[in-house]
Amino acid sequence: MMVKRSMAMGRLAKIPLRTPCFSGIVCYNNREQWKGSAISDRVRINQDIRYPEVRVIGADGSQLGIMSSRDAYMMARDQGEDLVEISANAKPPVVKIINYGKFQYQKMKELSKARKNAKSSELKQIRLGLRIGDNDLNIKINKIREFLADGDQVKVTLLFKGREMAHKEVGMALAERIIGILADEATADKPTQAGRNLSFGLRRKSK
Repeated sequence: MMVKRSMAMGRLAKIPLRTPCFSGIVCYNNREQWKGSAISDRVRINQDIRYPEVRVIGADGSQLGIMSSRDAYMMARDQGEDLVEISANAKPPVVKIINYGKFQYQKMKELSKARKNAKSSELKQIRLGLRIGDNDLNIKINKIREFLADGDQVKVTLLFKGREMAHKEVGMALAERIIGILADEATADKPTQAGRNLSFGLRRKSK
């Protein structure tokens, strides 16, 4: 540990040693200094890995066979790399020879991508009149497809104006037309009338 005197506090503060190791990422000298990370506090590395046998993956992804965790650690050390536990529940456990900073970077990218893909579904709304033309209808349908592709639900509302309320069958026919166009892509709720609005929901079909 390096020791630095804090002028403001008037006492000694401990600062962990850190060394750059991969594309500007800072790697700590032991696992305890990674404590608090959502990734590293569940990952054992180097001499923390103690098994009679482990299956070893090389830095290039090649299978290096089964050996003791000590032999695997010595191999990683000879290559100037770390030994990282990949799967503790496998039989035998799987470890990989890799720079720990690089491993951390790859995992952070994977977590970021997973969070992005698992974003909460939103309810989008599309409104249109009964006298909408074919071109405008196609534009609305393409917008619905975009929302569905993003994992969002869509509420489609048909608006009745003036004397159109006397011809509710026209609105129902338009709703069924839209549902039919999207039948291969979306699951639709039954259209329901509420005042001057006829609405139905659309959800992307499971693949």
